Amino acid sequence: MMYSMTAFAHRELRGDFGLLVCEIRSVNHRYLEPNLRLADIIRDLETPLREKLRQQLSRGKVDIWVRHEAAENHPSGIHINQDLAARLVEAASQIDQLARHAAPLNAADILRIPGVVCATPPNQQAVSTAALSLFEQTLQEFVAMRQREGEAIRQLLNQRLSAIEEECAKVRQRMPLIIEHYRLRLNVRLQEIKAELSADRLEQEMVLFAHKIDVAEELDRLNAHVLEIRRVLQLGGAIGRKLDFLMQELNREANTLGSKSVSADSSLSSVELKVLIEQMREQIQNVE
Repeated sequence: MMYSMTAFAHRELRGDFGLLVCEIRSVNHRYLEPNLRLADIIRDLETPLREKLRQQLSRGKVDIWVRHEAAENHPSGIHINQDLAARLVEAASQIDQLARHAAPLNAADILRIPGVVCATPPNQQAVSTAALSLFEQTLQEFVAMRQREGEAIRQLLNQRLSAIEEECAKVRQRMPLIIEHYRLRLNVRLQEIKAELSADRLEQEMVLFAHKIDVAEELDRLNAHVLEIRRVLQLGGAIGRKLDFLMQELNREANTLGSKSVSADSSLSSVELKVLIEQMREQIQNVE
């Protein structure tokens, strides 16, 4: 299969532990660069989640969010952070000694301080197990989207490859006509200047011209690169770097073809090839 580096997946899971939300999104990148943002209660899952991600992906900048919201009707009620409350009372006592006229800190004041009163946390093992399962489901959906996007890119690339083959065939078909046209122009020019040129010398000039504008080698290499790209597309997997290299080779041959152009048709074909190659290159930037 062929995979795109751009995709998105979102899933939620509710239970006695509350609500878990997992979201994965990615864009193209030269290497695999995961960025995980996990709820505090499942922070210890970062290493196994990264490992599962590496087993599925090779490239891309991947952002992962796993958020947890405790259930509002949690049966365990509230929890008093006694250590924090004790330290606050001790601090208040010290301040009271320094500021003799300060009002004493009562229980209501302490309870209003953030962090003293909090909901009793759910079972961490249950949340971790649920979060791991949710991540695996989200990752599966995420990879499936990358695959669908990759297959769409494959179809676009194959269409451009077919267009390149057609353009190469047009150039190959026109070359004998271009050479004959040059022969006629040369004869007309010789007649205009009243010059005499032996048949042998004329033939030598035509051979030199034909050699100068010969693009058979470039066309052969273009077709060879097209065949190789089709083969790589069939292989699938992490093929983005290979395809990017082959785009450079295609572009090099198209440039050479343009430099040897001696007719408007050949120049237009060179431009068309460059446009097709650039369209492919832009798509390949998203291929894993």
